[in-house]
Amino acid sequence: MAHDAVQQGGKGKLVIRNIGLILSGDLERPILDGDTVVAIDGRIAAVGREKDVDTDGASEVIDANGTVLTPGLIDSHVHPVAGDWTPRQQQLNWIDSNLHGGVTTMISAGEVHTPGRPRDVVGLKAMAIYAQRTFSAFRPSGVKIHAGAPCIEPDMTEQDFKDLADAGVKLLGEVGLGGVKDGPTARKMVAWARKYGIQSTIHTGGPSIPGSGLIDKDVVLEADTDVVGHINGGHTALPDDQIRCICEGCKRGLELVHNGNERAALYTLRIAREMGDLNRVILGTDAPAGSGVQPLGILRMVSLLSSLGDVPAEVAFCFATGNTARMRQLDCGLVEVGRAADFVLMDKAQHSAGKDLLESVRLGDLPGIGMTIIDGIVRTQRSRNTPPATRMPEIVAR
Repeated sequence: MAHDAVQQGGKGKLVIRNIGLILSGDLERPILDGDTVVAIDGRIAAVGREKDVDTDGASEVIDANGTVLTPGLIDSHVHPVAGDWTPRQQQLNWIDSNLHGGVTTMISAGEVHTPGRPRDVVGLKAMAIYAQRTFSAFRPSGVKIHAGAPCIEPDMTEQDFKDLADAGVKLLGEVGLGGVKDGPTARKMVAWARKYGIQSTIHTGGPSIPGSGLIDKDVVLEADTDVVGHINGGHTALPDDQIRCICEGCKRGLELVHNGNERAALYTLRIAREMGDLNRVILGTDAPAGSGVQPLGILRMVSLLSSLGDVPAEVAFCFATGNTARMRQLDCGLVEVGRAADFVLMDKAQHSAGKDLLESVRLGDLPGIGMTIIDGIVRTQRSRNTPPATRMPEIVAR
C-alpha cells in the first residue's frame, strides 16, 4: 500500500473525443448530445460535438473509440479506516479495487471498524478529525474519500458539534452505530449537526455489527437525518409497511445499498417512482462489511435496479452519480461545465446479449470498464475486475 499523497488534480488540457454516448448523471436530461468532452486543469470546460468545441492545444487526447462516458460513480456508504486497508476483512487495496469498478468518490458512514474505536466524547472527536485530515491528505489511487464521520454518543453537547465543524468535519456516522438509538436524542443532535453544516445519515433496519441495534421507522422519522441510510437494510430490512412509511413520511435521501435486502431495494424504488421522487434515490455498498468488499457493488446495484426495477439504464446511472452529488453537495457526479473532470469510459461486456451498453444493463449484465479519470488524470485503463469491454478507449497523444 503506497503512503505518498497522489497528485490531486490534472494540469493542462484533456480532450476525450469519439465518445459513443454521454450519460450526464442528471435525471432531467440523462443523455447528452455530444461526442467530445474537454477538461482544463481538472475541471470540465466543454461538452459537445468535436466540431463545436475548442480542442486545440491539448496536453492529452483520449480516443474513446465509441465507448460510453459517464460521470465517476459515487459510493454513498462506505466504512474506511486507515488508508487503503480494512481490518474488517484484513484486506489491502480495497479502495483501488473499487476504482476498477468505476467508483471515483466514496463517502464515509462512520469509521466504525477501527480497532478499539473510542466511545468517549474526546476520543470520538479526535478520531473523526484524524480521519478527516488523513483522507483529505491521502487519496488511495486518486479516489476521493470524504471521511471523518463520528458515531454520536448520548453525552455529546452542542459545543461538541461546533468543535467538529470548526475542525473541518462535515459528516456524521450512521446514527444508531453509537450509543444514541432513540428518536428524541437523535433529533436533537441531528439538528445541532445541521446547524453547523454537518450532514447526517441513520442506520435503518436490524443490527449489523456488535453494538448496533434495531432502528425502526419511528426513530428514522423522528431523527430526520439528511439521508435514510440503507433503507433496504444493512443487512436486515424493515417490514414493507415501515419502509413505505419512511418514504412517504419524509423527503430525505433514500439510500439503497449492495449489502442489503435486494427485494426491499426494489420495493423502495417502486415507491419512489410512484411518488415521483426518483431524485431521492442514491446508491452505496455499505462495505467493507461482514459480506466482504464488493469492487463492482455500485455497478451491480445499477444493473439490479434497471433490470428488475424497470427503470432505464441511463436513469439508474443517475442514482450512482448526479443524485448523490446533489444530495451530498459534491462538485462531481455530473457531466457539466465547471464540475470536476471525473469520468468512467465503459462499454457493454463482450458477448452480452444487449445490442449496446444501455440494453445490456437493462438485461442485467455488468458493463466492461476501459478507463477511469479523476480530476482530469487517467487513473486506470482496462479494469482488472469487470468483464472485458467490447471496445476500449486509448490514449493517443500525451
